[in-house]
Amino acid sequence: MFIQTEPTPNPATLKFLPGQTVLETGTADFPSAEGAEVSPLAARIFGVEGVRAVFFGTDFVTVTKDDAVEWDHIKPAILGAIMDHYQSGQPVMAGQASAASGHAEHDGEDGEIVGQIKELLDSRVRPAVAQDGGDITFHGFERGVVYLHMQGACAGCPSSTLTLKMGIENLLRHYIPEVTEVRPVGV
Repeated sequence: MFIQTEPTPNPATLKFLPGQTVLETGTADFPSAEGAEVSPLAARIFGVEGVRAVFFGTDFVTVTKDDAVEWDHIKPAILGAIMDHYQSGQPVMAGQASAASGHAEHDGEDGEIVGQIKELLDSRVRPAVAQDGGDITFHGFERGVVYLHMQGACAGCPSSTLTLKMGIENLLRHYIPEVTEVRPVGV
């Protein structure tokens, strides 16, 4: 098994490409080791000292490290953990406890606008963000403000604010005049 790695815009996060499917659908975000027991793969990666967060896409794993640790010191152990997992035959997610992301539901008078926002996010934004090892999910729309949650390499990335303001906000405002601003939300 050959696992490729790619840098992300976030220097604390590295993208690992195992060359096979990680998740069939959706994404899974583990911002800390707490809750990682639902995924044998995430639990194994968190077993490497210095790992702060783990994120799964369809064909990649992004790992965020503590600032005090160098990639040269933990990258081999993370590669080993991923390889050991795939050789073990265990599932990536145990049972049906998938942490797959999607978008928050939103009905009411803004339902049509929210539908347009989600469509633009899914078709234009999420594929580009996945290239960088992350994901962005819709959390709400209120009085012209779109609330988005950044995951994986995007969470804590130095350029994430610029991505939100200059990229996503401008895109949404261009296509949907009702949108006036985009704001990030925490977990």
